[in-house]
Amino acid sequence: MAKQCAITGKSSKVGGKYSNRVRATQFNPTGKRRRKANLQKKKVFVPEEEKTYTITVSAKGIKTIAKKGAYRALKDAGILKK
Repeated sequence: MAKQCAITGKSSKVGGKYSNRVRATQFNPTGKRRRKANLQKKKVFVPEEEKTYTITVSAKGIKTIAKKGAYRALKDAGILKK
């Protein structure tokens, strides 16, 4: 399975490279590169279930957990089966 955020679903994408010559020329292809999401493994404690989950989550997913709370964020993502 590809690396993907458990909360937001973010994964890597293919995007264009940037060259400083772009400013000087109209068209200057430099190829493509893979842009990876900022994914980290985190242990999240859910007090309602008194259980700890280890999930791969992006930086934005960590902010979502802080905002909504662990139980609601994991439930909305489909990790909790309640």
